Amino acid sequence: MRADNPDLVTVVGIGAGGWSDLGRTGQSTLAGAQVVLGSARQLELLPESVTASLVPWPSPLLPALPGLLAAHEGKRICVLASGDPMFHGIGATLVRLTGIDRIRVIPHPSSASLAAARMGWPLAAVDVVSLVTGPVDAVRRYLNPGRRVLVLSRDASTPAAVASVLTSAGYGSARITVLSQLGGADEALVSATAADWSLVCDPLNVIAVECGDGPRLSLVPGLPDSAYETDGQLTKREVRAVTMAALAPVPGEFLWDVGGGSGSIGIEWMRSHPSCRAVTLESSPARCATIRTNAAMLGVPGLEVIEGRAPSVLAGLPTPDAVFIGGGLTAEGVLDACLSSLRPGGRLVANAVTVESEALIAAAYARLGGSLTRLTVSRGSPVGGFTGWRTMMPVTIWSVTT
Repeated sequence: MRADNPDLVTVVGIGAGGWSDLGRTGQSTLAGAQVVLGSARQLELLPESVTASLVPWPSPLLPALPGLLAAHEGKRICVLASGDPMFHGIGATLVRLTGIDRIRVIPHPSSASLAAARMGWPLAAVDVVSLVTGPVDAVRRYLNPGRRVLVLSRDASTPAAVASVLTSAGYGSARITVLSQLGGADEALVSATAADWSLVCDPLNVIAVECGDGPRLSLVPGLPDSAYETDGQLTKREVRAVTMAALAPVPGEFLWDVGGGSGSIGIEWMRSHPSCRAVTLESSPARCATIRTNAAMLGVPGLEVIEGRAPSVLAGLPTPDAVFIGGGLTAEGVLDACLSSLRPGGRLVANAVTVESEALIAAAYARLGGSLTRLTVSRGSPVGGFTGWRTMMPVTIWSVTT
């Protein structure tokens, strides 16, 4: 990347402390700019010595970005970003849009770094979740006893929303500290438990959560069946753990969950890592509603739920890294459509509980190889005053890599 590139866009991180907190490189870059793009609040932090045209972000921002850059093509463009532009910021968005060769980033300490410093928390041991554009239920994925979480707020209403989620999740005793205007002259800190939260906060804030005691919910696949709302269409815990092992999610991958039922496979796929994405396909409207509820309660409200029947509903979906077929396996064309949609090296896992669906995957195994596993699970349960075994229906699991 050449510094004299006429198409270069420089992204300058700025904090609540404004101009005086910027380094010399950031100040000189802004002073020499012809156009500065940023939020109205950020633009107000610039002194009169910055003579560039100041352009506030429109709303919505993302669809307007290409046009904004094109409108000022050939000029020295600077973009103001909150804190570190590459940490949940506009810098990463611009790199995706234009490529790194056109972007230069001058970072500032992120709000998460400043908050960790104020709290005395080692940042590497803290979970950070952004609610700037995401739903508040995303916090639930990070709740476990003793954990510390930093939440990047959308506005003044976010702390109360987080307190409500914590309380409903059994973490009413969690300590919430809201740090406002970090690095600025009006920096402030207020604290209370989630259950007792009634404080008014500045819109520019970061929320520090000390979970304390509360329910324990593992991130390892195989959550208790009781964690899900269900009408009975649920891949049971033991089968789910084996199925997830065969699907083998890694960070950044995308799953099709075909025949979602209660949504457990898509949900546990997304819980495995914050960057994992999934779409669940389900023909029943009532079950679609149940899947959305389960996804929110288990901290992955970003799970996409599509109502419809495969294979027609598969058309136009992004290419998956993995496909799970838990329902509708015997519908004509479903298995072939899923196999042909996988990227090279992708995985398909299909579970069969009926003779007809088992015959279908046995034929696919004979044709394509892979691996077959037949799983029979028995759970101990009371028999009078004793304990006996209750055996669930056997499940045949076929997995194959394309």
